[in-house]
Amino acid sequence: MYPSPRFLPAGDKALVAEFGNKIDPKTNEKVRQIFIALQQLEVKGITEMIPTYRSLLICYDPLETGVKELKKTVLEINRSASQVEIPEPLVYYVPVKYGGNHGSDLDYVAAHNNLSEEEVINLHTEPLYRIYMLGFTPGFCYLGGMHDAIATPRLKNPRVRIPAGSVGIADKQTGIYPIDSPGGWQLIGSTPLCIFDASASSPFLFGSGNYIRFVRINTDEYQHIKEQVEQGKYSVRTEEKSCSENH
Repeated sequence: MYPSPRFLPAGDKALVAEFGNKIDPKTNEKVRQIFIALQQLEVKGITEMIPTYRSLLICYDPLETGVKELKKTVLEINRSASQVEIPEPLVYYVPVKYGGNHGSDLDYVAAHNNLSEEEVINLHTEPLYRIYMLGFTPGFCYLGGMHDAIATPRLKNPRVRIPAGSVGIADKQTGIYPIDSPGGWQLIGSTPLCIFDASASSPFLFGSGNYIRFVRINTDEYQHIKEQVEQGKYSVRTEEKSCSENH
């Protein structure tokens, strides 16, 4: 992690503040601290902020503020970032039906890693995954913490359409497709949850800095949860992350 943020221009209405040069929980936590502190201060001129693995994109109205003022504010916050009060991260329990029609590439992931399908599922549901950032498509979570033992290359020829809710693996990453979209990840399962709803007051189910734990379900459970989600009756199980749990 850098001792002081590195600033980079992003056009004439945005500034990037970088806090490190690698992906790790400590650097990502600093991004989250600065992001939340700027939200709390309601800094004049800031129109949008997008936290990433190791940086924060700050969009602004040049008629109300400028790069000099924003840099000064970020540096001041950074010096006392440890004092920033941030909400305790939440753990979201995400139900997943693995294999078959819900995860057509599970057999390939297993064969590629000389594992059984059952071993792949066990390894995939074991970790607590940190949500480092959202991107690619609205609500797509970039997760950290997957076992290297199930890492699998992307498809050589990406699919034109992957259904919303599909859970996939690409190299050492795993994630959930929030909407129907093209993609090249190996599909191992599917969740009945609605990850992104453009009509909702809070369109994103997950936020960066929180955590996901995948929970295996059967076909009947999948269908039951799906029906509840469609009727607006399903509440995703969450709990505050314990300090003793892994990052």
